[in-house]
Amino acid sequence: MGRPTYVYTISYVATLIGENLELIQEIARNSDNIDYGEMIHAHDGSEEGITTFTDRGVESLKEFLDDIRTWEGGIRQFLANEQCDQEKIERIMADQPKS
Repeated sequence: MGRPTYVYTISYVATLIGENLELIQEIARNSDNIDYGEMIHAHDGSEEGITTFTDRGVESLKEFLDDIRTWEGGIRQFLANEQCDQEKIERIMADQPKS
């Protein structure tokens, strides 16, 4: 399998897969959540840089999201485990589909 020749920015991925950007950022904070080498930090001249994903990284992200949605407590529990502040949790949860 060849090396990826292009990547997707984190904000584009959120739009592409229809997910909340803050949720994707929380997942990306821990590189163990995405297959090794499929999430790439790029220096763009800013202090923070930018997080990007390969095609396989996008698939890995979607798989991770599907998985945490099966956990007891789902997305909310994942965010609590990641020690997100309550305001952020409420913003993300308000953007989640109601089921």
